[in-house]
Amino acid sequence: MKKFLLTAALALVAFASAFAVTDGQTYEPVNGIKIVNSWILDRFHTPTVFPKAEYCNTRARTAVMNNGVIYIARSEVKAAVVAPGDTVPQSVIYRLDAKTGAELPALDVTLDGKPYGAFLGVNSIGRDNFGHVWVIPYTGEKAADIPVYTLNVETGELTLVTTLSKGDKIARTDYYDVIGDITREKAECNIMNAGTQVATIYRWHADQGAEEFEGGFEGDLSLEITAFFPETVTNWSYAPVVKMCYDPASETPYAGELFYIDGFNSVPALYDVTGSIIDSFEAVDKALYPEAGTNGVAEFTLDNRNFMVYSIAQYAGTGHGCQANIVELGEGMSLGGMTKYWQIPADSLGKVSDTGLRIHCLNVDVDKENGEDVATIFTFKAYNGMGVYKMGKNVGGSEQPGTKGDINADGVVNVSDVTALINKILGTATYADATCDINADGVVNVSDVTALINIILAGN
Repeated sequence: MKKFLLTAALALVAFASAFAVTDGQTYEPVNGIKIVNSWILDRFHTPTVFPKAEYCNTRARTAVMNNGVIYIARSEVKAAVVAPGDTVPQSVIYRLDAKTGAELPALDVTLDGKPYGAFLGVNSIGRDNFGHVWVIPYTGEKAADIPVYTLNVETGELTLVTTLSKGDKIARTDYYDVIGDITREKAECNIMNAGTQVATIYRWHADQGAEEFEGGFEGDLSLEITAFFPETVTNWSYAPVVKMCYDPASETPYAGELFYIDGFNSVPALYDVTGSIIDSFEAVDKALYPEAGTNGVAEFTLDNRNFMVYSIAQYAGTGHGCQANIVELGEGMSLGGMTKYWQIPADSLGKVSDTGLRIHCLNVDVDKENGEDVATIFTFKAYNGMGVYKMGKNVGGSEQPGTKGDINADGVVNVSDVTALINKILGTATYADATCDINADGVVNVSDVTALINIILAGN
């Protein structure tokens, strides 16, 4: 049995080193809050693994984390026969386990039971507030309508939810945001987009139970923005990102009437539905300004503190590339009063051109783990890599650990803890020795992996 366990441990070492690498960085606690990297898969830390992945592709532009799974949408993957003599460039959704980074079976995308494919047909993927994953394609300057789909996350089948009209202002649309319930069964739904190389933003609204979407600017489908930051900007340039704000304290938490817009030539600014700037980086230390060309932002609340994560640099950034800042917002959630906590990763995801996709996907889940708030932060930059971080008071182990064997402090003891322990032994993770010394012999080594496997086997 011992020989078997040692063999299993060595196999797990090899397995872990293949994909479950951490960024190897030590992040100092700030205001009693810690952050650790659960895993990372990118050009900088896994240079022989990530470039070989099928989702390392400039057609795999967006990704989202939902219910413990990461979904990466890639358009135009393979030729698929729809009918005799008729083929389409079928899209594929790649899936990874959010806890470990392990690959799950990919989904061939279908519509009405047939292979689905179109030019950038799954360009934008995201989730609503009720766990529905949605997909929206790229549309060009001559396309008047935008199809919106939900994704069956088990089969890859798309269901047409609605077709949105651009009205009389027709612009190119790249990336979208959805707040509420896209099915309108449990709540209202709002969808937004900022047009490319124009000052036009789109907004569509549907009440709970409504069959159709209407214009979200007091009945109008679009709004021309005249206020920008910096003031020298006159349009959003390429591939801007919109992120609506969820307000759990409001009677209408999914109204999304405040929203960030982050453009190629601008930094994140907070707007309301009249097009007025509510807040901006005007009073922010210029050292915290994101570099031009990168778009991505998300708010979240942890332990009654308000935070924001935003893209700070893309592949052409100064020093390393494709990083994001985590900051605590000031009083009243002001940008001007923000305090920087960390940059993730502290080194890099990569610095390889993605041909100008601009978007940096960021999303955050906040849940209770061992009775404490823990934020799970997902960062994804197309063609360069991705990673998952845990943020909270006691993430990454503790000198006073809870459940024995729970190395990553996620509340369960399983193979992800084996991966975490192996990373500790390999020197690519920084968990406390007291947490990792499973057999209590005063050292952390492969014998602790064996002891941990015994705990897992006993539990099963």
